Amino acid sequence: MSYATAALATYTNMLGTLDTIVAKASAHPKGESLLQARLAEDMFPLHTQIRFTLDQVTTALNRLGNLGLASDESDITSFADARARIAKAKDIVAATDPAAWPGANDMVEFDLPNGMGFVMQAHEYCRDWATPQFYFHLMTAYAILRAEGLAIGKIDYVGYMMKYLKQPA
Repeated sequence: MSYATAALATYTNMLGTLDTIVAKASAHPKGESLLQARLAEDMFPLHTQIRFTLDQVTTALNRLGNLGLASDESDITSFADARARIAKAKDIVAATDPAAWPGANDMVEFDLPNGMGFVMQAHEYCRDWATPQFYFHLMTAYAILRAEGLAIGKIDYVGYMMKYLKQPA
């Protein structure tokens, strides 16, 4: 399996996780006010963590798949909006051809707004940058919702694993 195929499968699975926890959050008694919740004052709120999670996918697909996707930098204003954006990201991932990605050893170069720049092989970018950034924001969204009392657990986080569940003999 190529690094591209693995990355796209990871995005598919974990975007499903994000959709699951956002759907559960939409039914929480605190409602849309959860979108403003944060773990600490110096961290971004839930709505931004969700947006950043999705932006990590867009950024990686642009850097590795040359898709020319625009990032949606507008605030997420409702859980319905969040779910619509998640669905759009899932559709984009599903339509992405891993064969169009650079070879694992091809170079990826990018600069951050703070002036830092990086050069690494494509597989290193995927493994060491894109995937950790994606998981950081996803886990922060999960942690915010847990801290706010949403009844979610590991099965919500890795629910996609149920397709591998062995049946009793």
